[in-house]
Amino acid sequence: MAGGARRLYRRILQLHRALPPALRDLGDRYVKEEFRRHRAAGPAEAQRFLREWENYAALIQQQIEDKQNLREKAVYGIQLTEEKLNDFRDEQIGQLKELMDEATKPHKKITISKDSEYKT
Repeated sequence: MAGGARRLYRRILQLHRALPPALRDLGDRYVKEEFRRHRAAGPAEAQRFLREWENYAALIQQQIEDKQNLREKAVYGIQLTEEKLNDFRDEQIGQLKELMDEATKPHKKITISKDSEYKT
Protein backbone atom coordinates (compact mmCIF):
# COMPACT_ATOMS: atom_id res chain seq x y z
CA MET A 1 0.00 0.00 0.00
CA ALA A 2 2.06 2.90 -1.23
CA GLY A 3 1.24 5.81 -3.54
CA GLY A 4 -2.40 4.97 -4.20
CA ALA A 5 -3.07 4.51 -0.51
CA ARG A 6 -1.41 7.81 0.32
CA ARG A 7 -3.53 9.68 -2.25
CA LEU A 8 -6.70 8.04 -0.95
CA TYR A 9 -5.74 8.85 2.65
CA ARG A 10 -5.21 12.53 1.79
CA ARG A 11 -8.45 12.64 -0.21
CA ILE A 12 -10.45 11.28 2.72
CA LEU A 13 -8.94 13.77 5.16
CA GLN A 14 -9.70 16.55 2.68
CA LEU A 15 -13.32 15.38 2.37
CA HIS A 16 -13.63 15.34 6.15
CA ARG A 17 -13.02 19.12 6.16
CA ALA A 18 -16.61 19.53 4.97
CA LEU A 19 -18.03 17.52 7.89
CA PRO A 20 -19.28 19.00 11.15
CA PRO A 21 -16.34 19.42 13.58
CA ALA A 22 -17.21 16.50 15.87
CA LEU A 23 -17.61 14.11 12.92
CA ARG A 24 -14.44 15.42 11.32
CA ASP A 25 -12.40 14.84 14.48
CA LEU A 26 -13.79 11.35 14.96
CA GLY A 27 -13.45 10.46 11.27
CA ASP A 28 -9.90 11.76 10.98
CA ARG A 29 -8.78 9.80 14.00
CA TYR A 30 -10.44 6.61 12.77
CA VAL A 31 -8.97 6.93 9.26
CA LYS A 32 -5.48 7.53 10.65
CA GLU A 33 -5.72 4.49 12.95
CA GLU A 34 -7.07 2.22 10.19
CA PHE A 35 -4.48 3.22 7.60
CA ARG A 36 -1.72 2.79 10.20
CA ARG A 37 -3.11 -0.62 11.16
CA HIS A 38 -3.13 -1.81 7.54
CA ARG A 39 0.31 -0.52 6.54
CA ALA A 40 1.76 -4.02 6.32
CA ALA A 41 -1.34 -5.76 4.95
CA GLY A 42 -0.90 -8.48 2.37
CA PRO A 43 -1.89 -7.79 -1.25
CA ALA A 44 -5.40 -9.29 -1.08
CA GLU A 45 -6.25 -7.60 2.20
CA ALA A 46 -4.76 -4.29 1.03
CA GLN A 47 -6.82 -4.40 -2.15
CA ARG A 48 -10.04 -5.03 -0.21
CA PHE A 49 -9.11 -2.36 2.35
CA LEU A 50 -8.49 0.26 -0.33
CA ARG A 51 -11.65 -0.66 -2.25
CA GLU A 52 -13.77 -0.17 0.89
CA TRP A 53 -12.15 3.19 1.64
CA GLU A 54 -12.60 4.28 -2.00
CA ASN A 55 -16.30 3.44 -1.64
CA TYR A 56 -16.41 5.45 1.59
CA ALA A 57 -14.73 8.45 -0.07
CA ALA A 58 -17.17 8.35 -2.99
CA LEU A 59 -20.13 8.13 -0.59
CA ILE A 60 -18.95 11.03 1.57
CA GLN A 61 -18.20 13.15 -1.50
CA GLN A 62 -21.70 12.50 -2.87
CA GLN A 63 -23.31 13.33 0.49
CA ILE A 64 -21.32 16.56 0.74
CA GLU A 65 -22.36 17.55 -2.80
CA ASP A 66 -25.99 16.68 -2.05
CA LYS A 67 -25.90 18.86 1.06
CA GLN A 68 -24.41 21.77 -0.89
CA ASN A 69 -26.97 21.45 -3.69
CA LEU A 70 -30.02 21.00 -1.49
CA ARG A 71 -28.99 23.23 1.38
CA GLU A 72 -30.60 20.78 3.79
CA LYS A 73 -29.37 19.21 6.95
CA ALA A 74 -27.02 16.48 5.79
CA VAL A 75 -26.97 12.89 6.92
CA TYR A 76 -23.55 11.30 6.57
CA GLY A 77 -22.73 7.62 6.26
CA ILE A 78 -24.96 4.63 5.60
CA GLN A 79 -26.82 2.00 7.56
CA LEU A 80 -24.88 -1.28 7.56
CA THR A 81 -26.86 -4.30 6.45
CA GLU A 82 -26.85 -7.53 8.42
CA GLU A 83 -25.14 -9.20 5.45
CA LYS A 84 -22.32 -6.64 5.55
CA LEU A 85 -21.95 -7.03 9.32
CA ASN A 86 -21.71 -10.81 8.94
CA ASP A 87 -18.66 -10.30 6.68
CA PHE A 88 -16.79 -8.47 9.45
CA ARG A 89 -14.19 -10.20 11.61
CA ASP A 90 -14.61 -10.09 15.40
CA GLU A 91 -11.88 -7.43 15.61
CA GLN A 92 -13.77 -5.25 13.12
CA ILE A 93 -17.02 -5.63 15.07
CA GLY A 94 -15.15 -4.50 18.19
CA GLN A 95 -13.78 -1.47 16.36
CA LEU A 96 -17.22 -0.65 15.02
CA LYS A 97 -18.68 -0.84 18.53
CA GLU A 98 -15.94 1.48 19.84
CA LEU A 99 -16.65 3.92 17.02
CA MET A 100 -20.38 3.82 17.73
CA ASP A 101 -19.79 4.36 21.46
CA GLU A 102 -17.52 7.32 20.72
CA ALA A 103 -19.97 8.85 18.26
CA THR A 104 -22.94 8.54 20.61
CA LYS A 105 -21.35 9.81 23.80
CA PRO A 106 -23.52 12.30 25.69
CA HIS A 107 -22.83 15.95 24.85
CA LYS A 108 -20.95 14.85 21.70
CA LYS A 109 -17.56 14.94 23.44
CA ILE A 110 -14.83 13.53 21.25
CA THR A 111 -11.39 12.62 22.53
CA ILE A 112 -8.87 13.78 19.98
CA SER A 113 -5.91 11.85 21.40
CA LYS A 114 -4.79 10.28 24.64
CA ASP A 115 -2.75 13.35 25.57
CA SER A 116 -5.28 16.04 24.64
CA GLU A 117 -8.26 17.52 26.40
CA TYR A 118 -11.84 16.79 25.48
CA LYS A 119 -13.24 18.84 22.66
CA THR A 120 -16.93 19.57 22.06
